[in-house]
Amino acid sequence: MVLIILKMSKKASEHISPVLNIPIFRNLPEPAGRMLDGILVRREFSRGENIFIEGSESTGFYIIMKGRVKVFKLSSDGKEQILHIVGSKELLGAVSAFAGNPYPAHADAMEKTKALFFPRKDFLALIKNEPSVVMNMMANLSMRLQYFTRMIEDLSLKEVPGRLAAYLLYLSRQPGYSETVEIDISRGQLASLLGTIPETLSRILRRMSEKGILEVSGRRIKLLKKKTLHDIVNGEKAGL
Repeated sequence: MVLIILKMSKKASEHISPVLNIPIFRNLPEPAGRMLDGILVRREFSRGENIFIEGSESTGFYIIMKGRVKVFKLSSDGKEQILHIVGSKELLGAVSAFAGNPYPAHADAMEKTKALFFPRKDFLALIKNEPSVVMNMMANLSMRLQYFTRMIEDLSLKEVPGRLAAYLLYLSRQPGYSETVEIDISRGQLASLLGTIPETLSRILRRMSEKGILEVSGRRIKLLKKKTLHDIVNGEKAGL
């Protein structure tokens, strides 16, 4: 009798929608998960491939399942300013899809990337019958808005050492990180993300290392003095 119960339980679990394993949909009821499964389109992008361009029609949004995507702007002279790097289980283009506005920036795959695409028209029709889908997504979008608000403040009000310190502290709060973080993008991409140039970024990293604030080993950075980093974020020079 016990064996039968276990077998039935395993069989039932096989019917659980894979969409419900994505954090923003995890608390949805099974019927809502099946509805999402019914409209999603699986897509793959090669490294460097464009996903959408600034100003193009927002036909839907993505959830990145594997890989990374850079969201960026281009200046009139072709200079790239990275706004955000979207990783696994994160939303891409959701705000534009909900509002019906054009995509506000470019998005390119940084490596081979797999994503789930939710067509705008089908998704809007779905949420009329299952509004709980949107409620689950609101928390994620709210956190993203807070992140961009802080990023704009950092880029406009803080000098480069403060931007770097804020970014390192942000990384240290992510799952799997604490005292040591790993920069999984190139030095040039990190400089673009922080609104500076690689030479300036390298100089500041070197000075922070010399003052015992950081310990840099390749892509890994050990945060030796978090309090000093917080002070730098708040405007103290710390001899930099």
